[in-house]
Amino acid sequence: MSVVKLLCCLLLTYHLSEGKKIKGSRAGVVDTEQRRVLTGREPYVSSSVFRLLLEGEDTCTLDPLQLHTLTSCGFNSSNPLIIITHGWSVDGTMENWVLRLASILKTKLIDINVVITDWLSLAHEHYPIAAQSTRTVGKDIAHLLQSLQEQYQYPVRKAHLIGYSLGAHISGFAGTYLEGPEKIGRITGLDPAGPLFEGMSPTDRLSPDDAEFVDAIHTFTHKRMGLSVGIKQAVAHYDFYPNGGDFQPGCDLQNIYEHISQYGLLGFEQTVKCAHERSVHLFIDSVLNKDMQNMGYRCGDNSAFDRGQCLDCRKNRCNTLGYYIKKVRSGRSKRLYLKTRSRMPYKLYHYQFRIQFVNQMERIEPSLTISLTGTKEESGNLRISFNEKISGNKTYTFLITLDRDLGDLMLLKVHWEGPALWKNVWNQVQTIIPWGGQRRNPLLTVGKISVKAGETQDRTSFCAMTDDGQHVEVSQDKVFVRCEEDTPRQRRRKPN
Repeated sequence: MSVVKLLCCLLLTYHLSEGKKIKGSRAGVVDTEQRRVLTGREPYVSSSVFRLLLEGEDTCTLDPLQLHTLTSCGFNSSNPLIIITHGWSVDGTMENWVLRLASILKTKLIDINVVITDWLSLAHEHYPIAAQSTRTVGKDIAHLLQSLQEQYQYPVRKAHLIGYSLGAHISGFAGTYLEGPEKIGRITGLDPAGPLFEGMSPTDRLSPDDAEFVDAIHTFTHKRMGLSVGIKQAVAHYDFYPNGGDFQPGCDLQNIYEHISQYGLLGFEQTVKCAHERSVHLFIDSVLNKDMQNMGYRCGDNSAFDRGQCLDCRKNRCNTLGYYIKKVRSGRSKRLYLKTRSRMPYKLYHYQFRIQFVNQMERIEPSLTISLTGTKEESGNLRISFNEKISGNKTYTFLITLDRDLGDLMLLKVHWEGPALWKNVWNQVQTIIPWGGQRRNPLLTVGKISVKAGETQDRTSFCAMTDDGQHVEVSQDKVFVRCEEDTPRQRRRKPN
């Protein structure tokens, strides 16, 4: 930004603030005097601007010093309130997603008040200064809620604060500074900012204590130079880590050309902030695609989740990411993991594949391909990779994700991929050195196979289709069908 533009912005900010003072000293003099007499304290002057969304993308500015502006702007005290707060601003402009999210919420949820917190005058500073201002803006929101509570008897438990990056911590501070025994109903942190907040105490960042229910979506926690854009530590009752919370599909540097073609010269900037802003679009997706909700599963870490060990929904071990989350409070923060697509709708279906090998004498590192057939869809070929050689008796677990629901699983096909060269060499070796007078191809003896669908919690067991046991040879297709004792009538589907 040029010096001239910077001076213009400073002058404009000064004149706007002076205009508010004049307006307060003339049109609102009665309100201000009455407030001073009734409360015994000076009227609170907000550093932020609050805009109530009207139809489309039109907004109406609320003045906390003149509460009648709420009525004139169409605030309905019978409806829930959502307050959206943006993050740090590099160029001093409101990002496009803010109005888009507000408009979608207003359109889809209908009977709701949607307010946007505009703190650009403070957000358009060097990051450390903007980070320090988060407490100030948090006080501004707390004061607005306090005024609604005092003048309109509006219960703050009906308020839902949605904050992105620094805005997430602002929402937390709003909960901290709110006076009285009643808490804000819900706070959603969209990739809460990491620098200057990572590792801090709960009082210095967003935390579960700031509202009756707090949820967070972490999408860009990859560390560079010891810092990450988004905070990695858990800060909520439910903390979601899509794709591990580090990088997001479609946000790699190889996607820069696609972003440049879509956004022009802003394509590079879009690539940099892609993963950070993915948290916003995942939340938007949850509102737009109500029939395709993303499910997160509690797990110790992302590597265990990638091994398919964490698709259990018992005792609130899973939950829905986004607006329609099940609001269940717990003593400790729960970390939930999931996989998503690179585009909206982001929904992927999670399956846990378990295969047991028995009496395996030879140490083998097979390359298996499986395919699943359900009552709705087929999966196509899915490669299963082993990180170790198979021997003895052991069960292996894998995570499979698909962009479609297969329905009730009916058939499973396993193929042991063996390079033609390996097979020819093996045959030649057995020709030269016969084992027991006859050829013997390497075998895998399969014990149990089961597949669990994460979204429905249905587990299906598979048995060999033929009578030759459950032996799999190199380059052979082996078909397994649902075991007779595992028919759809006998299985109970657990609702989400």
